[in-house]
Amino acid sequence: MKIEIEIIGLGSADLDAMPLGVYKKLKQKGRVFLRTKEHPVVGELEKEGFTYTSFDSIYEKHDSFEAVYEEIRDTLLAHAGLGPIVYAVPGHPLVAERTVQLLLEAQEKQEGISIRFGGGQSFLDALFLSLRIDPVEGFQLLDGTALNADQLQLRQHMFISQVYDRLIASDVKLTLMERLPDEYEVYIVTAAGSPEEKIEKVPLYELDHKTEIHNLVTLYVPPVTEEELHMRDFSKLREIISILRGPNGCPWDKEQTHESLKKYLLEETYEVIEAIDSGDIDHLIEELGDVLLQVMLHAQIGEDDGYFTINDVIESISAKMVRRHPHVFGTKTAETAEEVIANWQEIKEQEKGAIRKESLLEAIPKSLPALMKAYELQKKAAKAGFDWQEIGPAFEKVKEELQEFEAELTNEAGLTLAKKEFGDILFAFVNVARFLGIHPEEALTETNDKFMRRFRYIEEMVKKSGRAIEGHSLEELDRYWDDAKKNGL
Repeated sequence: MKIEIEIIGLGSADLDAMPLGVYKKLKQKGRVFLRTKEHPVVGELEKEGFTYTSFDSIYEKHDSFEAVYEEIRDTLLAHAGLGPIVYAVPGHPLVAERTVQLLLEAQEKQEGISIRFGGGQSFLDALFLSLRIDPVEGFQLLDGTALNADQLQLRQHMFISQVYDRLIASDVKLTLMERLPDEYEVYIVTAAGSPEEKIEKVPLYELDHKTEIHNLVTLYVPPVTEEELHMRDFSKLREIISILRGPNGCPWDKEQTHESLKKYLLEETYEVIEAIDSGDIDHLIEELGDVLLQVMLHAQIGEDDGYFTINDVIESISAKMVRRHPHVFGTKTAETAEEVIANWQEIKEQEKGAIRKESLLEAIPKSLPALMKAYELQKKAAKAGFDWQEIGPAFEKVKEELQEFEAELTNEAGLTLAKKEFGDILFAFVNVARFLGIHPEEALTETNDKFMRRFRYIEEMVKKSGRAIEGHSLEELDRYWDDAKKNGL
């Protein structure tokens, strides 16, 4: 069975603007289907005896536009199976017409479907003329029914089509407000290029309740020229870092290297942890920004040296996330966090399998703080089977190391060996923490914070006493400490 469909565009204006070839095609006797009859030329053609079948009623049947378009596609294919048909859409057939794309997808999958295109002027031409815009300046055409804030290119002219009703207008408004001020002025362009053309400028927050919304409406968002509004854009951050490292940039930034920045990356990472522990969201935002600054500086140095750019960094981590999450982006399954970790490790080993290591412990960064490094060393060794099966022997090891440490304190060799035994105690305690699911770095950090809170309390009490802290006995200071504990500090 052969299926023949000719798709033509009704243009964006009235009958006078319609190409002669399209007009003749519509006037020929045959079966013509319209996606919608809500178009300036349809009423004029009806006066000339034009007959057609429209799909307007289908819009009322479904909760999503995709379901509407799929039913239109299926209906067209069914009718075309009985003989050639003409399908007419507003504007140009290949501009913002999802039904046409669905028909083309069906053509790729099924033999015997023939699709031809007739003329039709895109509504974009009329918009450029009505708004006096040169498209070479850069523009975006977006679908209002599937708008995402990440799509928005604020430096370009933005046209948002498919704003059929107030519900869509409300969704579009809220999406734009994620990136633009509520008062930002936008334009509602109705029936561009036709005698009924109307252009209305409104503040963004009034978009969905200050204008008439229907299928001939296109929203125009002018390019953003205020630099402050671009501060949320990743491209703006990249531009700032490039300027700082550029010829007329900051002397300090220009002289930095990967090596000189290492200490700052470590400091900023710890400050992020402090912000997380404090529960202060604004502080966390600021500190995460400082870590991102370090990443951007390293990437800019890489770009300046001609080795890599931030795009390479992003591509690397994006590809890794997809590879190591086959339960999300592939066909593998993982129902628990433990299964996810197991999959991750398996994939990681496969990726690095070609690189032969001298030791299983080589993957642990040498620059880790000692407490964290001890924890990671033990985890890695445990995965290889070098571990006790229960916590009891781990506790016994702590007692053993403590006895050895005490013995070395009385040894004539002095503190040299005692220092080594003290390290053994810490290492053994880390093992106990690991068995209990306690991260030693986090535990010690909490204890440090607790000590600081209680010592500050002691300092406050000392200040109230009017005596210097050196003038207090240890027993007095201990009483303040106990008071601090009772007060929940």
